[in-house]
Amino acid sequence: MVLFTSIFTGFAIFLTTSAIPLTIPLGATGRSLSISEDGETVSIDGKAINLARALNQASACEHRGHEKGKGAHGKGEASSNVTSAASSNAKAIYFLTNAANNSVVALKVAADGTLSDGSITATGGAGLSGVDSTGAPAAPDSLFSQGAVKVAGNFLVAVNPGSNTLSMFSISSSDPTDLTPLGSPVSTLGDFPVSVTLSTNLSLACVANSGTRAGVACLSMTSNGLAPLDKALRPFALNQTTPPSGPENTVSQTFFNKDFSALITTVKGNPAVNNTGFLSVFPIVDGAVSTAETRSSPAGTAVLFGTALLQNNDIFVTDASFGSATLSLDSNNVASVVARTNITDQKATCWATFSDLTGTAFVTDVAVNHLVEVNTATGTLIKELQLGNGNPGMIDLDSAGDFIYALSPGNASVKAAVAVFDVSGGSGTAKQIQNFNPADVPDSAQGMAFI
Repeated sequence: MVLFTSIFTGFAIFLTTSAIPLTIPLGATGRSLSISEDGETVSIDGKAINLARALNQASACEHRGHEKGKGAHGKGEASSNVTSAASSNAKAIYFLTNAANNSVVALKVAADGTLSDGSITATGGAGLSGVDSTGAPAAPDSLFSQGAVKVAGNFLVAVNPGSNTLSMFSISSSDPTDLTPLGSPVSTLGDFPVSVTLSTNLSLACVANSGTRAGVACLSMTSNGLAPLDKALRPFALNQTTPPSGPENTVSQTFFNKDFSALITTVKGNPAVNNTGFLSVFPIVDGAVSTAETRSSPAGTAVLFGTALLQNNDIFVTDASFGSATLSLDSNNVASVVARTNITDQKATCWATFSDLTGTAFVTDVAVNHLVEVNTATGTLIKELQLGNGNPGMIDLDSAGDFIYALSPGNASVKAAVAVFDVSGGSGTAKQIQNFNPADVPDSAQGMAFI
């Protein structure tokens, strides 16, 4: 235990002098150790350890091991403490109303992972729904996207699809449901912004637009709010309208890869008209997002949607045409499929998250009320948890420590809800512990993030 504590103390000292995310090769093993951008988490083979919790729990473990004659393999053994410290549980979760007067909904998270009402804070911008093939609002999947709201450090950024802007907030350190707007909403340089990604080290907020002017643009993150940076979009020629008609042929999600060396975006195709979706990659050069793009359409994919980051810069992605896949990028940023999962009873598998605790991915379906767990290395379907909570299906979800939170926007007859799942038992043990109906949330709700 002294060695365990010393190792993590050494990491903690090292990280205080390092301001960038790192990936360190582990000799000739082919494996690597990754250090997160905020310096709080170390990951090896998909298993992450929160340093602060590990140090605290290692100290407690050492103390318990000496009391009452318990040895190193008693109830406080290091292995069980490392597992429980895999990543921190949430203090609050966030999503958008996406109503005409758009707002951020912040819910309180108790120590046992359950939710209660917190706050609703106006973004200063407007929400808007995409439309279906008949021109009607496309709820409950009104943005056709993942990542409408993101948190980095003590900052939150949200899209405003109806006003083509981003809004930024600071999160109170004493009450994470207390949000303070920073500056005014800022233009996204395009139409119908649907997904945002953040890097505090690069001081960047990059946003994907999915309307008439489709493409990605980046803004500067400052202590006073967002500031214009790009002069023009990195365009996607989707020939869309505003609002867009979907879900096919729309932008799905934009995100930085694991080591912050690229900005990546998933774009859906439309198999009915032989239009193939693609993965767009813009490299990061000298701390800025390049305008040189690489596009690829991995074999067998068509409707690329939500993603989750894996080790070695691999990407877990949903595809609404069959289920999910794990993608690998080569040295030229061209993607190929290394694992594939066919979900036989799926209708619209579109959203994804990766649990550091279980080492597996979880996906949701807006039209089938189930939570599906997948082995990202092999594509094996581990568990399909059918739910009897009355929700019509689930969209955006996020993993936080022992728990997973999934949003169900509801419909005209079913209230919006957030389903809470306990995965503390490891892979294959997911179980629902709460289905919470937040107050005053419309059926247009989108996004999911936590702190």
